[in-house]
Amino acid sequence: MKKIFLLLSILLFCTNVFADKMTKDGFLSNKNGYAKVQKINDPENKILLIYNHGQSSHDGPSNDCVWKGGMRNMASLVGEKIKDKEVLVYIFCTGKLKGDDYKRLWSKKKFKAPYKGKPKLEKRLDANLKLIDSFVSQGFKKNQIFITGRSCGGWMTMMLLARHPNIVAGGISYVPECYGRLTKAYKVKKVGVEDALKKFMEKAGPGPANMRQRQIEEIKKSENLPVLVFTHPKDPFGGLVSDWVDGISGIERVIISENNKVNGKSCNVWGKPIKNYHDMDRADCFKFFNSKILDFIDSKIN
Repeated sequence: MKKIFLLLSILLFCTNVFADKMTKDGFLSNKNGYAKVQKINDPENKILLIYNHGQSSHDGPSNDCVWKGGMRNMASLVGEKIKDKEVLVYIFCTGKLKGDDYKRLWSKKKFKAPYKGKPKLEKRLDANLKLIDSFVSQGFKKNQIFITGRSCGGWMTMMLLARHPNIVAGGISYVPECYGRLTKAYKVKKVGVEDALKKFMEKAGPGPANMRQRQIEEIKKSENLPVLVFTHPKDPFGGLVSDWVDGISGIERVIISENNKVNGKSCNVWGKPIKNYHDMDRADCFKFFNSKILDFIDSKIN
């Protein structure tokens, strides 16, 4: 009987997880699912947020997109009005893309510079450029489009706007990082950022470490980067290695909190107290920042 109960529990869990996954491109509803109507009749009166997910595979193909449980805060922005224009969120799934040299990049023994071809992140960036062109051809206004993303998607957001500063109104980057659990794995709090990044180079090899540094240098050269960046010091990925965004012209950085609370409210994600601070943007408490996000959008669409 216990075995049957266990099997039923596992089956129920798997069913719920599968049902929670969103695997295709499309507009999000304010009820946190795909909008019933996917054709927009008055795009000139919309503010469009293109949402880019993170990626579990550093440079290779994956089935990454989004989970309903992690999209509640983005869904809560849908339908908000700014200057009589309605906010829309479009989920953009690019997980299946793969870097041309992905089999070598993260292999310390195999990789020798240069990287052959285009990395996955570059292909995701190119895909966003094509998507922007498509939306503009449909009647959306460039100065009412925003690139947004979390984790690796947030990192790509900054890269895109550094290269193409006037292509859209701006960007929103949630807990940006694209090269693993740097803060936790390399004990940044104990050894400091410089020594931690040296250990990252030693363990992962020059491929990922040098690629990350080149992208940072490119982003930092931007004369005006209109991006709202959310970070948390206890994020095991970016966390304490995120300070490099400070001082970049145009960036507005928001430190979400110093602990598991926002504005005095404990943060829960997927119905449980948050443990992984890389999920802070998905936590229920993060809605506190909706007004900040809307004010940022308002300031950029003029």
